[in-house]
Amino acid sequence: MKAVGTTLGVKRIVLLPCAVVILFGLWYAFRPEKLFINKKVDEAAPSASIGQPEALFTGRFGGQSHNTMGRATIFRKADGSRYLHLSNFSTSDGPVLHVLLINGSGIEADKDFELEGRKSIDLGELKSTKGEQDYALTPAVDPIQFDTAAIYSIVSHSNFGIARLENLLAEQSDPAVQKLIRNNESMRRAES
Repeated sequence: MKAVGTTLGVKRIVLLPCAVVILFGLWYAFRPEKLFINKKVDEAAPSASIGQPEALFTGRFGGQSHNTMGRATIFRKADGSRYLHLSNFSTSDGPVLHVLLINGSGIEADKDFELEGRKSIDLGELKSTKGEQDYALTPAVDPIQFDTAAIYSIVSHSNFGIARLENLLAEQSDPAVQKLIRNNESMRRAES
């Protein structure tokens, strides 16, 4: 009898630390607490003085199946660099949410646009489900072509909300901007 009890005791001593190590490894690999991010970020909004960022495109978020609200605005800094600013932003929690710019002509807010084969640019993982936040745009990003900001879960392949970006410079007389707008419009007509 003692031999059986001793064998079970040794097995417990060996298996218990192994089980703890395996459970820790699984937790670290999958990080279940990151499925539901709920922290608030407040990055400073740009001010409207000379030499400060200029708003180029803006739109309001909407989404019916996920409560996504706020405004997405593309700003241009004095040095020519651009970034997407989310203001008064909030969305529901979800697994691995990313901020994307997509070619959103004709897209519906609650459809999975990846299934439709739409082109998109991933600006990175959503920093927070609430608050002001900024995402840098590379010089190659054409906000006229990628005219919709989206919050998208790459794990569940669900669209949490979109903001169709309206061109704030369309009324301006800058010839370079007008040429870019005309070229983009003629390309869209050619695609149709």
